[in-house]
Amino acid sequence: MIRIFIFFLLFLILTNCSLNENSKIWNKKNKIKADKNIKIIFDEKTIIYKELNNNVNLNFSKIDFKNNILDNKNNFGVQNYSGKLKKVKNYKFSKFKYKNKDHFTPLFLKDGIIFFDSKGSIIRFDNNQKIIWKKNYYSKFEKKNNPKLSFATVKKKLVVVDNLSNTFLINLENGNLIWKKRNNYPYNSEIKINNDRFFVIDLNNVLRCYFIKDGSECWNYETEKTLTITNAKNSLLISENVVYFINNLGDLTAIDTSSGALMWQLPTQSSDIKNITYDFKNSKLVSEGKSIFFSNNKNEFYSIDLKNGAINWINNISSSLTPILIKDFIITVSDNGYLFVIDKEKGNIIKIKDIYKIYKDKHRKKIKPIGFSISQDKIYLSNDDGKLIVLELKTSKVLKVEKIAQNILSKPFLYNNNLFIIKNGAVVQYE
Repeated sequence: MIRIFIFFLLFLILTNCSLNENSKIWNKKNKIKADKNIKIIFDEKTIIYKELNNNVNLNFSKIDFKNNILDNKNNFGVQNYSGKLKKVKNYKFSKFKYKNKDHFTPLFLKDGIIFFDSKGSIIRFDNNQKIIWKKNYYSKFEKKNNPKLSFATVKKKLVVVDNLSNTFLINLENGNLIWKKRNNYPYNSEIKINNDRFFVIDLNNVLRCYFIKDGSECWNYETEKTLTITNAKNSLLISENVVYFINNLGDLTAIDTSSGALMWQLPTQSSDIKNITYDFKNSKLVSEGKSIFFSNNKNEFYSIDLKNGAINWINNISSSLTPILIKDFIITVSDNGYLFVIDKEKGNIIKIKDIYKIYKDKHRKKIKPIGFSISQDKIYLSNDDGKLIVLELKTSKVLKVEKIAQNILSKPFLYNNNLFIIKNGAVVQYE
């Protein structure tokens, strides 16, 4: 009797769960209906750019040159470089095992440069490529984790932070350690110095203020944490005793440098972006006059009021490269190789130039720009295919394509009428 009952029950189940069109479990129509309830947390729009005013030549005569590679406002502008891109020097170091170009920023001095190698050794070179000193303050375990270092200088002192949660103060003359501290989280930003303090952002989206003298913390300001880890460096700038920083969620925040008090905060992304921050990247913040300028790789270029965080304008440009300001213009390069000239005040696009049309379509899709610098008459753009593209500033015409490296390549740096670029194992200098 029991067997008959079980057989009957199985028959009913199989009948109601059949694979026919009316089946409630396997009904494709019902499945499609259920899919409509799935929430798309980030629907990225693909913008197709076209060249604009390609024949328009811009007058950049009588430009004020800047000869600084560090600036609290990240406003590097036009650098003086009139060379012929002739390689003259190699500052050699042991090769890296990673390919993140965000960490390839040497510190330029009047009499040389400072950089680091794969094991975290800090190296000071003179202008003749001679090593003045080389110091390493890491344990064997830390060396195996390939430390990535960021630098800043103040009064013959070298401030160093890394991605292993360490902070150092080093004597710039001899490389001797003055103090070393450790944070709870790795650092993930550039360093900015103001009076007796320095500022840095950690991987937990916390802005931290430290006293230079002993490394003790003045204050910290926490912003929203992310669920994922990103390799993209966060950016900050300082203007009139206010530190402005953007985290990897796109929140732009203004903090008083003395007290750590919040001045204002502007979220630029929806709350759902916390789930996709591995792919989200902002450019550096750049400030001039009463505005902050920055962009991201999600089709947004912003101009923000310094005082209150109000949005001056937004334009649909996808770029994670640091914009450069020249007079009344902003110049940037999109992540798919278009050069943009933008009106600084209104945000109107004046000119668009397709730089990557020198590549075949099947190749250009694989290429991304790394960074660019501008001299008095040229634009120097590095790309992740190891090439440096040289353009005429006035016309945006491609003048030269130089093969620099096979893979790892930094943005080009212009300093003291020389061009520097980092490939794996060397800082290469051109005159």
